[in-house]
Amino acid sequence: MKTIRDILAKKGTEVWVVGPDAPVFDALRYMAQKNTGALLVMDGERVLGILSERDYARKVILKGRSSKDTPVRDIMTERVLFVRPDNTVEETMALMTDKRIRHLPVMESGKVAGIISIGDLVKALVEEQKFMIEQLEQYIQLRW
Repeated sequence: MKTIRDILAKKGTEVWVVGPDAPVFDALRYMAQKNTGALLVMDGERVLGILSERDYARKVILKGRSSKDTPVRDIMTERVLFVRPDNTVEETMALMTDKRIRHLPVMESGKVAGIISIGDLVKALVEEQKFMIEQLEQYIQLRW
């Protein structure tokens, strides 16, 4: 069974971060540069929240606010769920599906060890299923 540690070993542990006082506009520009849908909001090594495209759409656009005048802290999601490197892909997928979230930080020993997306999990599951199918096909060919 694959773990989050396995995904991070392949994907990498780089995390894109924004400060709480940064204008939302700057955070969005950074998201676009990094081709990501979410940024961790941190003060030093402390996670304060997470900022996603969904936060922007619901808390800036739909409320008629200006992204240049609104600080990240005003729209970030403060209650950040996380997983540990030893969580399985299946456990993490269930959590993300149940809570309807697309990005999760990975925490180890009180520090951010990476971030994973629902896309990372889907990719890992597809790879695992593909491997299993190949193994079954080989087994069948040997038996017949």
